[in-house]
Amino acid sequence: MVSADHTHKTNQDEVLLRDWRRTGPDTFTVTAAWPAGHRFYVSRLGLHDPLLLSETVRQTLPLLSHGAYQVPFGHQLLWKDFGWTLDPEAARVDGDGGPAELELYITCHEVTYRRDRASAISLGVEVERGGRPLATAHSRFTIQDRTVYNRLRGSYADAAAATARAVPLPPPAGLSPFGRDRFEDVVLAATDRPDHWQLRVDTTHPVLFDHVVDHAPGMLLLEAARQAALATAHPRPTAVTGMESDFVRYAEMDAPCFLHAERLADPGRVRVGARQHDREIFSSVVTLAPASTATATPGDLAA
Repeated sequence: MVSADHTHKTNQDEVLLRDWRRTGPDTFTVTAAWPAGHRFYVSRLGLHDPLLLSETVRQTLPLLSHGAYQVPFGHQLLWKDFGWTLDPEAARVDGDGGPAELELYITCHEVTYRRDRASAISLGVEVERGGRPLATAHSRFTIQDRTVYNRLRGSYADAAAATARAVPLPPPAGLSPFGRDRFEDVVLAATDRPDHWQLRVDTTHPVLFDHVVDHAPGMLLLEAARQAALATAHPRPTAVTGMESDFVRYAEMDAPCFLHAERLADPGRVRVGARQHDREIFSSVVTLAPASTATATPGDLAA
């Protein structure tokens, strides 16, 4: 069993990883399980929540950093980019109500070191479910020791103080356009402009804010991009089958952050950008598939 501290979670129930082993100098196999039911990563259109894939891969970053690359606990992992594509047919929820058992085959490359521990890692991931390809993913992240991180972050390095300065929480923009059935899980608030929203930074959310942090988590930005992209297709039911995201700057909690969604010329692709203090801090190109395609059986597609 992978412990919560190896995934930078405090709630062991939120740990999706089960075990891991090294298969080569920089290659690893990690096993994981997606629960049949989850309070936040909710199954929709007969599919497991694709953001479970994001969280699963995210949990491997600290796991391998601490377990394989001698990174001490307390060091900070900083996402640079993250992308994935998913086969929705392989992401179907089983009728037996059991968890989805996964194997992640991970190759780390462009590993740079500072003294005897890793300071930056790129990784590629192939995910299988029951021997069937489910998804591919890639990411690069850097690692800062606490002294350097505190110097870079200045007054923001105090997580408790940063949380206390969070802007008042605006009301959620709605439910069904964002693929949600609980208002507390909607991370976007309405503005007076179409396809523009304010980010809702709910520091009490039990999943997105599993522990006190000094800036808005990357998973919150990914969730916001997913919800914004779904809203551009509403009321047509769609599923997210891919994301290509860049993390440019920290999303601070003491100032409003605004997101804008733009449909691209390539059908089914939406670019979502996040800005704070009139500077881009995050962007993601989200790929959507119509529900008729994402949830069809092979026979349906042939017909």
